[in-house]
Amino acid sequence: MWNTSSRRTDLPLTIGITGGIGSGKTLVCSIFRSLGVEIFEADSVAKELYDGNDNVRLQLKGLFGQGIYTPEGKFIRQRLAAIIFSDREALQKVNAIIHPLVKAAFEKWIQQKTGVYVLHEAAILFESGFYKLMDANILVTAPYEMRIQRVIDRDHVLREDVIIRMQNQFAEEESLKMADFVIRNDGSEFIIKQVLEIDKRLKEDGKFW
Repeated sequence: MWNTSSRRTDLPLTIGITGGIGSGKTLVCSIFRSLGVEIFEADSVAKELYDGNDNVRLQLKGLFGQGIYTPEGKFIRQRLAAIIFSDREALQKVNAIIHPLVKAAFEKWIQQKTGVYVLHEAAILFESGFYKLMDANILVTAPYEMRIQRVIDRDHVLREDVIIRMQNQFAEEESLKMADFVIRNDGSEFIIKQVLEIDKRLKEDGKFW
């Protein structure tokens, strides 16, 4: 159900969008962007925090040692990924550092927006609980094996590595329960058509908020 209890009526609708690795979330977002929809890229903001926030740097070094950064102070993403993809407790500790800062950045960002709705793109929108702060949420889906092959082809990684990364996201069946809109990227229906239908729905309903 849409979250309407606490939103400010002078701000755009906040629509979360997510999808499991290999689902095609980036492609879907590019279509929304071509329609003029502004998108807050939570994962990109998080990456900037790893490199540019001194407090984040200190906390990560405290958790994982000096080797998580180069001697020049550059964050080594692959090294952290190797840890958190196989250690759920470590992942939770990192999220506890990063998520409040991303939330604050989003709240500041949306103050400057005037469209009917904006998108908040995040790989772990449901897992982090941030979806509860959205007015509605979109899930991009694709069959399990199709997603694995897409990531293998895109990132040139082993199947086992893809599966490990997938295990840090909710199973699709669980995510579907929390989604208000679903875009199926399995070739059964044109993605553009699905995006246009959601865009129309949001803009029409947005008139009554």
